[in-house]
Amino acid sequence: MARFLVTLADQRTEEISSADTYQQEGPLTTFFVVGSERQVIDSWSTRLASFRTADITAVRRVDEEQTLTPILRTA
Repeated sequence: MARFLVTLADQRTEEISSADTYQQEGPLTTFFVVGSERQVIDSWSTRLASFRTADITAVRRVDEEQTLTPILRTA
């Protein structure tokens, strides 16, 4: 399993845990759990979260083995 970090236009970052994949559905981008034996999004998939696609500036996938290193910024 992986998690996704979604950066929105207002610079907010949302974390979507346990998602397998995502896809655009009309004006929304939706994150799904598809199940261990399936590799496609279908009627058995579970929707975890949706965001307006126009509000998304970045999507980053982070695998469970990876850890995020904080970015230090100085003024």
